[in-house]
Amino acid sequence: MHAIRIHSYGGPEVMQWEEVPTPGAGPGQALVRVEAASVNFIDIQKRRGELVGQAFYRRSAANEPDLPATLGSQGVGIVEALGPDVHNVRAGDRVVFVGDSYATHALAPAAWLIPVPEGVGLEQAAAGMNQGFLAYAFTHFAYPVKAGDWCLIHAAAGGIGLLLCQMAKMRGGRVIGVTSSAEKAEFVKASGADEVIISTQSDIAKEAKRMAGGRGVSVVFDGVGKDTFEASLDSLAPGGYLVIYGQSSGYVPPFDLMKLQEKGSLFLTRTNGSPYFKEYPRYLEQFVDWVSQGKLSIRIDRTYPLANAAQAHAAFEQRKISGRVLLLP
Repeated sequence: MHAIRIHSYGGPEVMQWEEVPTPGAGPGQALVRVEAASVNFIDIQKRRGELVGQAFYRRSAANEPDLPATLGSQGVGIVEALGPDVHNVRAGDRVVFVGDSYATHALAPAAWLIPVPEGVGLEQAAAGMNQGFLAYAFTHFAYPVKAGDWCLIHAAAGGIGLLLCQMAKMRGGRVIGVTSSAEKAEFVKASGADEVIISTQSDIAKEAKRMAGGRGVSVVFDGVGKDTFEASLDSLAPGGYLVIYGQSSGYVPPFDLMKLQEKGSLFLTRTNGSPYFKEYPRYLEQFVDWVSQGKLSIRIDRTYPLANAAQAHAAFEQRKISGRVLLLP
């Protein structure tokens, strides 16, 4: 097999296309032939070394070295081999997996594999199934959007941002998307946003409050983190909710809890999809219906050969992307 590996942290130039031994599937494991890997910002952070020391992202074995490492976090493929005691999938099944996906093959715990439903293409699944679940979890559970709620969505032209716009609209929300350019704003509007703020041209909080009738928004969905934290708080109406789910600009530093009172008795959470994973089967049924009926659009901005993953990372870091990026072995 081949994989994109790093032996040191740094820019895209540290990414190497290497031939490595194909692993055998042990008890409870499945070997998946990767058909498409999605590029996520967490992959960039792993390559840069920004996850080192973060307990949540620590590797499972305490004595396992961090380097060398295979990049990637999510992918889709075909089950090629099974280890002992695997009963939930069979060889030949199409599955979505979480793990080291920048490779021609990936070893994954079989219990974590999610079958790709009939009617959903592998590239659609790689680009939208897991990211769609995050958008679903954030808009339906972390903050259940209600009809008429004003929702501010940062990085609205990104892969998850476009999905958040669509799902907030499905629930009757009024959406303000934040993006960095007029070109990206067109994709945000096409995903249902009622208003768009160009972050490079406007004061986000001032514009968000104006668009929301002067009171502020009910909820902010923020995957940017440090650089947008103050603007997110300042955009909220009294009693509003800030849902932070990522840190593309860095981690929010410690702050005085009284800040939430001073700005209007606000509510703050830092989440991912894990607390809501039991809802995945119900989501999957809706995902298939939404995609088949054209209610949910999954935008794939571009694809790259897996061997050219460094080019994909460079484009991602230069913020040239609107939607999802896939690597195809």
